[in-house]
Amino acid sequence: MPAPKSETIPQDTEKNGCSNAPYSGFTNSQRKQIALLVAFAAMFSPLSSFIYYPCIDSIAKDLGVTVELINLTITSYMIVSGIAPAIIGDFADILGRRPIYMITFIIYFAANIGLATQRSYPALLVLRMVQSAGSSGTITIAYGVISDIASPAERGSYVGAVLCGPNVAPSLGPVLGGVLAGRLGWPWVFWFLVVLSGFCLSTLLIFLPETSRGVVGNGSIPARGINRSFLSLFYSSRAPVASTDIPAFRPMRFPSPLKSLYILSEKDTMLIVLVYGIFYMTYGCIQASLSSLFIDIYGFEELEAGLIYLPFGFGCLIASFLSGKIMDRDYRVTAKAYGITIEKVKGDDLADFQIEKARFRSSGYLITLAIITIIGYGWALDTKVHVAVPLILQFFIGASITGVFNMCGTLLTDIHPQNPATAQASSNIVRCALSASGLAALQELIAHIGPGWTFTVFATLCLATIPMIVAEIRWGLQWRQARNTAKGAQTHGQQGLQTVQNPAVLHEVLEDQRLMPTRH
Repeated sequence: MPAPKSETIPQDTEKNGCSNAPYSGFTNSQRKQIALLVAFAAMFSPLSSFIYYPCIDSIAKDLGVTVELINLTITSYMIVSGIAPAIIGDFADILGRRPIYMITFIIYFAANIGLATQRSYPALLVLRMVQSAGSSGTITIAYGVISDIASPAERGSYVGAVLCGPNVAPSLGPVLGGVLAGRLGWPWVFWFLVVLSGFCLSTLLIFLPETSRGVVGNGSIPARGINRSFLSLFYSSRAPVASTDIPAFRPMRFPSPLKSLYILSEKDTMLIVLVYGIFYMTYGCIQASLSSLFIDIYGFEELEAGLIYLPFGFGCLIASFLSGKIMDRDYRVTAKAYGITIEKVKGDDLADFQIEKARFRSSGYLITLAIITIIGYGWALDTKVHVAVPLILQFFIGASITGVFNMCGTLLTDIHPQNPATAQASSNIVRCALSASGLAALQELIAHIGPGWTFTVFATLCLATIPMIVAEIRWGLQWRQARNTAKGAQTHGQQGLQTVQNPAVLHEVLEDQRLMPTRH
């Protein structure tokens, strides 16, 4: 690999005074198409995980290994999915969204072909990790794309629309996996992913434009090379728009997972990530235990056990849309309360805006609903009431938790506008770690204290997020302003260093000094 080179990248207009330029140069129609494409791409990370569950027994039988060894492939998948986005997210913030989509989907496509054709446990274990490396960064990149094209005032709706894919996939995955494995055999689960990912890769290659503000500004700076979509090679449907960005010198660097870990050291970021992680752990444990609990308690067959994921999925789907609308409304209400005029087209300066309060304004209702329904769900299973009761409660659990997800993810993007994908990758590390911990303890908890008390414990953990949200609303703006001030001072020092490193600029400075009169 060649040594890193310096590159010219755009900087945000808020720093340069170009106040008349729109936040995004893409039309509303184009932004909706982009959101649809990235929602489709983001679906593969959870789909690959949940479509695998119905195949566990049949794969173990065909490969002649124990179910415990097959479960190890799930653990390894989760470990990689926690680490890989830390590199992928930083890569996407440096090189652009489009090249990283191409690379990750090619890896994912190849891994699924290998999984469909392999017949040995070592190959299964390794290829599952490769599959995870290819798919796990798709949600991280999606948040980056939304930050690129949607101003803060309308970002909630776009996040909600994009997360429909990954929020519904965990419910569809077990159904698809059960049908494919039961009718055609487990290899066809991976052949299905080959076909679907190949189609997604083709659509991204043809239609997805580069959106990274570090590459194309607000979309008006022409993309080059792999950052350019195939469709744009033949025609450009976008009229020139004043750029929100101007070129600036910044050295190229290699991506590092340490950047995601550094972001976690920020107080406001860590609080948001912990809230996100606790609800994600609860979400994962409910999903992971669904089929086994309903089979044991209600005597369901495997196909029926797959269908019980659908109420949860419907709740997630509806909440994805509604929570986005709610966040946009809360943004307007908060802006009005502080006497701020919203600029949907140009974008708002969030430096002095209580974005933490705006995003979490309705979180109390969702958390309360989640706690009540999670406790009710656990005790409905414990007391073996009619199956309709836990299924209905599933719907509300899925809806309320999804709303919290969207609020946390959107706020994390808001407070890290320069590196949104890296920020989401940092969240992914904590989410996967907490989820793995919860899943490790889940079966022991259910076996020893029953589903009622088990899910009461998870509901109590969700209750513990309320003080975190209160602290974020109370001190988040103060912490963010202090961080931005420190970064501003650091950037000023780096610009001076870049002057020394750039021979042309250094020559001009020295020439000016030579021509200045000497004082005695």
